[in-house]
Amino acid sequence: MKSWEDHEVCKDHEVLVRKLPGGEVLRGRIVETEAYLGGEDSASHSRGGRQTTRNAAMFLAPGTLYVYQIYGIYFCMNISSQGEGAAVLLRSLEPLQGLESMRQLRLAGRKGAPGTLKDWQLCNGPSKLCQALAVNKNFDQQDLASHPVVWLEAGQDAPREEALVSTTRIGVRGDWAHKPLRFYLRGNRCVSVVDRKAEKGCQPPS
Repeated sequence: MKSWEDHEVCKDHEVLVRKLPGGEVLRGRIVETEAYLGGEDSASHSRGGRQTTRNAAMFLAPGTLYVYQIYGIYFCMNISSQGEGAAVLLRSLEPLQGLESMRQLRLAGRKGAPGTLKDWQLCNGPSKLCQALAVNKNFDQQDLASHPVVWLEAGQDAPREEALVSTTRIGVRGDWAHKPLRFYLRGNRCVSVVDRKAEKGCQPPS
């Protein structure tokens, strides 16, 4: 099994692309992720090698989407990675294209007029980015390498003032609560939760 250091979805600044039914294309740079290593990782849905109907995508080829529902309402999107039952949770995106459509999708079904969500608030959380990109359970087990309406593109280099921060995951308890398995870009406003203590231990790029 690969270590947490090999889960580089955030490190390479990939851009997640979503093509809506009407043809509009939405883009967001991945700025925050969490790695789930499967097997020994007690916080993973695949802990102990457990395979279920729900988590089947975690055991498929790297690059497969694992989309699950929380609270019976919201969705979270993961990408399976190398390692038995391993996956990377997408926590936050920096919106790049299609922001007004993202805003409408976020505001659909809730009170508030367009404009009540700032740009940096559109995708700053795992469920928020799914809402903004209209991603639901139908995307579960889909291959990012071949899917016609959702895929990854190589992004441009991050601004020089940003550095990758490695810190603990959100909402994780137990033996793995303190593992540095959450990664985000320092200084990016779209990150959901900033860890100032962890940032002090990160050196800015030269």
